[in-house]
Amino acid sequence: MKTILDVLKDSLKNVKFPKLQRPSVRQMIFWGVMLVFTVGLFFFARSFTACWRLTSLSGIPPSACPGAVVDPLGTPIVNDKGTPVDTSSLPPTPDLAAPVVQYPQWDGGSRINVVFFGLRGGDIAGEDCPQCTDTIILLTVDPVTKTAGMLSIPRDMWVNIPGFGFSRINTAWTDGEGAKLPGGGPGLAMKTVSQFIGVPVQYYIQVDFETFVSFINMIGGIDIYSDEKLVLDPIGSGTDKFVITCCGMRHLDGKRALAYARTRKTSDGDVDRAKRQQKVILAVRDKVFSPQYFPKLMAQAPQLYNMFSAGIRTNMSLDDALKLAVLAKDISIENIKQGVIDNSMVTFGNVTLGGQNASILKPIPDKIRVLRDLVFTSGGPVSPIAQGDAVALMKADGARVVVANNTYTAQLDARTANFLIAQGMNVVGLGQPSGVSDQTTVVIYSPKLYALRYIISTFGIASSNQIIFKNDPASPMDIEIRIGNNWVSKIPAGY
Repeated sequence: MKTILDVLKDSLKNVKFPKLQRPSVRQMIFWGVMLVFTVGLFFFARSFTACWRLTSLSGIPPSACPGAVVDPLGTPIVNDKGTPVDTSSLPPTPDLAAPVVQYPQWDGGSRINVVFFGLRGGDIAGEDCPQCTDTIILLTVDPVTKTAGMLSIPRDMWVNIPGFGFSRINTAWTDGEGAKLPGGGPGLAMKTVSQFIGVPVQYYIQVDFETFVSFINMIGGIDIYSDEKLVLDPIGSGTDKFVITCCGMRHLDGKRALAYARTRKTSDGDVDRAKRQQKVILAVRDKVFSPQYFPKLMAQAPQLYNMFSAGIRTNMSLDDALKLAVLAKDISIENIKQGVIDNSMVTFGNVTLGGQNASILKPIPDKIRVLRDLVFTSGGPVSPIAQGDAVALMKADGARVVVANNTYTAQLDARTANFLIAQGMNVVGLGQPSGVSDQTTVVIYSPKLYALRYIISTFGIASSNQIIFKNDPASPMDIEIRIGNNWVSKIPAGY
């Protein structure tokens, strides 16, 4: 019996297939042309329908369509319905440039405070804290009175480092770098100095040793008056010691100037070193601002700025540095005040830091405050009243204060003025509101530091952004308090 498979095999044997003939050249050309025509017709039909313009259709046309609007990323710009829009009236696409570094803006007329930091450096034998700021000098310049000043702060001063508690002031930079805070080590070190001294600090400058040496050599060395015999060792290994004799002018090249500024092997240690560092700064000033050097340096300022940028850390722009240089050139040496926080302004103590015994200097605030006023105010210290409490110092300042209401709470300015008058403050009027604000802001028109300190404490001002300095000797007020909503619940009862 045959299966279905056998039947199929028998059927296929009887089937005769036609013989395939090789196509002619003419046939091959014909079918080739037809293939190209068919493919072209397909792409035309697809493009025609995709880019249809005769009637309104939803959707987004391809970027290849004639007249399609495309943004810089290659995607058509459409409205909320998905229809392409005409961008002929739109503003031009902004250039996508790299972010610009934002520097503090100095108006050229306000007092400016710059803190100079000298780091130990990791290339010095025996140094266990390469990011400790063993040199801290706060520089100030007042464009209005054409005065300037320098205040040296000892490295072992025991201060409150914001966010870290009490420690030596020279560890603030290390703490800021280690915690990766905004602004890093410089930011925290600036904030610590500002909080300790009680004045705002807008800029910082940190110069490494090699850059310092190169700069001193570039200006041909400096000349200082030596009033002591010193044995200096630039490298530290004892191979290149030299002696500075007393007494007279001595010329120092870069390495010797650095050794002179760093040595503290004298009776008063760090205090003597701070005085030498200020001598070096004044010697550099004399050389840079001399008629034969200053015009050349100003002309070469951009090149010098780039040349030394690798060894200088600062938040000061070149423009502000040039403005400051031109201003400082016209300040005579007699109008530059100098101050060093010495051993008479501190008490000595010992603490445990990092598991080891450490010597510290505990500040005597009243004595440091008097020195601060000598350097930072044109009229000298408020002393002897400076020994009083915060309210007495505020009254002695005699600051003319205006109160403005930047809240929706009616009569808050008058109530606040009455409260301040009761405390002994010289309130001379009510100001105009400048917009509703959550935080109280203080505007300083002249340096009434004790009044400012009292206001900061009374109104709970916690951020430097709430203090605005607008130096204006012609202003009818010294301080303007712009009350914010945070004061509404804090004003004492009865006012």
